Amino acid sequence: MASLTVLLLGSGGREHALAWTISRSPRCGRLICAPGNPGMEALGTLLPLPVDDGLAVLGAVREHKVDLVVVGPEAPLAAGVADALREAGVPVFGPSRAAARLEWEKAFAKEFMDRYGIPTAAHRTFDAESVEAGLEWLGSLSAPYVLKASGLAGGKGVVIAETLDEATEALREMLDGSRFGEAGAAVVIEEYMAGEEASIFALCDGERYVVLPPAQDHKRLGDGDTGPNTGGMGAYAPAPVVTTEILEQVAREVIEPTLAGMRAEGTSYIGCLYVGLMIEAGRARVVEFNCRFGDPETQVVLPLLDEDLLDLLDGAARGSLPATRAARWSGAAACIVMASKGYPGAVERGRTIEGIESAEAQGGLVFHAGTAMQSGELVTAGGRVLGVVAVDRDGSLSGAVEQAYTAMGEIRFDGATVRNDIGARAVGSRISAR
Repeated sequence: MASLTVLLLGSGGREHALAWTISRSPRCGRLICAPGNPGMEALGTLLPLPVDDGLAVLGAVREHKVDLVVVGPEAPLAAGVADALREAGVPVFGPSRAAARLEWEKAFAKEFMDRYGIPTAAHRTFDAESVEAGLEWLGSLSAPYVLKASGLAGGKGVVIAETLDEATEALREMLDGSRFGEAGAAVVIEEYMAGEEASIFALCDGERYVVLPPAQDHKRLGDGDTGPNTGGMGAYAPAPVVTTEILEQVAREVIEPTLAGMRAEGTSYIGCLYVGLMIEAGRARVVEFNCRFGDPETQVVLPLLDEDLLDLLDGAARGSLPATRAARWSGAAACIVMASKGYPGAVERGRTIEGIESAEAQGGLVFHAGTAMQSGELVTAGGRVLGVVAVDRDGSLSGAVEQAYTAMGEIRFDGATVRNDIGARAVGSRISAR
């Protein structure tokens, strides 16, 4: 097969993991990362580019003779970048704006699930004009209370309130814009689903799909799932809670109806369908859909693949995925996120980062998320700074977790914040950071 020039849009830890995996493909002739980050510079060419601007991206495609565009984050998809590229005949891995509505409008996603019988929590949606009805609905539910900003909120638009007073305050603040801005103009209130969460990625070409190994991330900031929700403080794969039976149920009751429903509504789904699940008593229900790879789950899923990711991405973009519904993979992986002090709120930036080479010497894969070069030094430049990953090829999750923490212990920057219990639910014990 001919080699490909690939343009990867994005600059976070997910994109670094994608770049690392794509660059290892024998089909990758040239990799361009826009805008990329310091960790991605060794893997390809960095290109300053406004990735939410479809015309600018199309111009770069033509200038650099790009064969395939891979969209990492959700914002370009919500902005219709994939539409602009497809209209120009450019193969792109990433759904149209209409299909990506499954993520950028949670109220739509819930209604879509209702239409196609996809299992999820009971729910209702409210806006500023129906706040009193929202308060009444809250009063009919039992604690804890789940409130979700319908719009994009960077993975942080969910409030789980333990009391009715807390839920009432959250609803008012969300609807008046003081908590999540425009993302909270509409709020989905749903029943609390007990159980264990997991994430499944399906690479889709509109009709066929290939499922990657299941993962589980850790959304809360603190050990023991305490503190505020974040974009994710760590992850591991595979997630033992996702049994063969659960995978079959999700394929039959979630992925296939979603792809069929998208086709029926004239918005064929091409890209990564992220299915966030809650699993209880051997059954899975959908917590949320995302229209791209998850972060930090991508960092543990991709290193386990035993086949060429670029082949799959290109096949999805061109409507030619294989008939097989599951990717080949092996091993176990864990990711420890190192965040800045203050995350997920206002964070400190510009802190010097040291020890990455030592972490890599310990067997860690270090994926950059919020880093920058400043006066020749690598410094912190965001909330989540690094993801330190370890892979155990024999499939020992406890081994992968231990190795990830050992590698992470080599890295230093002021205010570094980590969780000490990544993977504990699966390996059955608390892991201490070194």
